[in-house]
Amino acid sequence: VQLVESGGGLVQPGGSLRLSCAASGFNFNNAGMSWVRQAPGKGLEWVSDITNLGARTTYAESVKGRFTISRDNAKNTLYLQMNNLKPEDTALYYCVRGLRGVGARGQGTQVTVSS
Repeated sequence: VQLVESGGGLVQPGGSLRLSCAASGFNFNNAGMSWVRQAPGKGLEWVSDITNLGARTTYAESVKGRFTISRDNAKNTLYLQMNNLKPEDTALYYCVRGLRGVGARGQGTQVTVSS
């Protein structure tokens, strides 16, 4: 299993970023996927889930209405569109093979929201 996140960076409050996760080494089409994040000095926080064919998505209350999870099974890629970013969204973001953040994860991509 290999998961490689990208797309993080420094953004001002109110800005947007799109994270990507390139997956390999397993049957992506059969896998529910999720995003989790870890803020400095805090534990892992589940962010969002998507079922294997993308029919169902769920979100943490803290990001609902601002973040959108999606996937392209033809490209073995998971996405997280993040809009209206807030300083409290600053964290290392990981994609996870599995739902509710349970499973193998990548090395993460840093998102920093600051003016």
